[in-house]
Amino acid sequence: MIQPVKEKIILGIDPGTTIMGYGVLRVQGTKPEMIAMGIIDLRKMGDHYLKLRHIHERVLSIIESYLPDELAIEAPFFGKNVQSMLKLGRAQGVAMAAALSRDIPITEYAPLKIKWLSPETVRLPRSR
Repeated sequence: MIQPVKEKIILGIDPGTTIMGYGVLRVQGTKPEMIAMGIIDLRKMGDHYLKLRHIHERVLSIIESYLPDELAIEAPFFGKNVQSMLKLGRAQGVAMAAALSRDIPITEYAPLKIKWLSPETVRLPRSR
């Protein structure tokens, strides 16, 4: 008996403390399709803690809209500015906590592993 191809929804997050990018993919078998993408713009918010609250609220809103089966997030990397890295880690943690609060499994990927995906693979325009 042939098994039906299971559909999976993946929420991908590129964390940031000024702009956080996200994309929502529908994967049916081996065919990915982009169903939503956008940014969480934090540039007008001065207070870091208010940024964290906004990230949490927006990620929860995206989760409630698309009901992803899993979260793919860029893993932390090491930079020279410790304060910037600390703030980025907090932003990542808040996004992860939002997913965990809805029992969504999380997979972390190295930055270069995520960026290998070509726009044509998920039918995106070249200018992102």
